[in-house]
Amino acid sequence: MALATGPEKEVKDVEEDYMSMIIVEPSKPKEKETYTQRRVRKEREAEIKGRNKSKKELEAEAATARDAALATSLPTDSKGFKMMAKLGFKQGSTLGANANPFARAEPLGVMVKEDRGGIGLDSEKKRKFREQAEGEAKRVKAEEGDYRERVAKEKEEKRLEGLVAGAMRTAERMDTEEETPKDEEMTKESSANHIDDVGGTKVTNIKKPTKQINVLWRGLVRQREEKERERRMRYDLHQSLSRNANYADPEEDNDDRLAWGNEEEEIDEEDTELDEFNALQPAERLQKLVHYLREQYHYCFWCKYGYPDGAMEGCPGLTEEDHD
Repeated sequence: MALATGPEKEVKDVEEDYMSMIIVEPSKPKEKETYTQRRVRKEREAEIKGRNKSKKELEAEAATARDAALATSLPTDSKGFKMMAKLGFKQGSTLGANANPFARAEPLGVMVKEDRGGIGLDSEKKRKFREQAEGEAKRVKAEEGDYRERVAKEKEEKRLEGLVAGAMRTAERMDTEEETPKDEEMTKESSANHIDDVGGTKVTNIKKPTKQINVLWRGLVRQREEKERERRMRYDLHQSLSRNANYADPEEDNDDRLAWGNEEEEIDEEDTELDEFNALQPAERLQKLVHYLREQYHYCFWCKYGYPDGAMEGCPGLTEEDHD
């Protein structure tokens, strides 16, 4: 079977390629513009032509024209090109000697400067802005570090204050247990000569003055007294609404009159010794309390154990780190 060649092949290809046929729609006849349409069109064109362009539009048009001019090569019929051609320049070649590897084939780019700043001002502004940004970043980082240190320090001080309060309660308990027998003897001696109306003995508790309490745990007593004073003040305010202030009960003693608000409670004067102790750092106050318990009662605050003698054999040391 012979293959089709020449014009026969072309005819066959055209016949088989019927799917690629393009159907062209018939063009509509151009409609004639009416008088009204022409008048409206001319009015619109006149309005656009007579409108003053804004500064932004003028700048955009100038930038577009400048970019178009820079993108177009120098015309061969221009005066500048003719002058350069006389000096040996050919279109497409570089300026200067052909052997120069740094010769430019394209002109320098144009950068339009719209402000009044001198050359290099933008670089100086960028440098100052970069320095300010770096300084701000360092300041923020330093503040974050200071904040972490401050939070850690406050947390440690709060923990030490809790330890100080525990050591103060321990010292108060041990001092109270040691002084209780002495107070009972003094109470019995003082109450032996104190007889009431019915012939019985009246035993009274002897309250120790606040300034005679050990300064190491005197603050606990002062806090309790202040809380009790506030409670009594609230109670007196509540009772004053239902009790006549001019009524005097002959059977009331000093404690009753104090409870009813008829007698003012004596407030201790300023305690400079306690103020000086509270002014110390929590670690120093804790150290004083720990030494006091060890020397006075052979008790280790960290071990929570009282030893039989001052040698305190088995205690790792004086500090909290020794007991870790």
